[in-house]
Amino acid sequence: MKINETQRLGAIQYSQKQQAMNRASQKPSRKDELIISTEAQEMLEAQNRVHDPARSERIADLKKAVSTGTYHVEADKIAEKMLPLFRKENK
Repeated sequence: MKINETQRLGAIQYSQKQQAMNRASQKPSRKDELIISTEAQEMLEAQNRVHDPARSERIADLKKAVSTGTYHVEADKIAEKMLPLFRKENK
């Protein structure tokens, strides 16, 4: 088989045409997008509050008071908080 200039040019043109078609058929790449829901944001805020050093110190103090028996429970305040819950259940 004899290769002459026209065959070579034809092959180059065919290759260029194929490359142009491939570029045209490629869709433009989309950028990633992240949308955080309000529920997820609230959960993150709550998690950050849990890891608050002042809160951790308060919890440690309460645990110590409970374990040593010096924690005083105010029954009236507990009853005030529980009463609305019982009223909802009876309705």
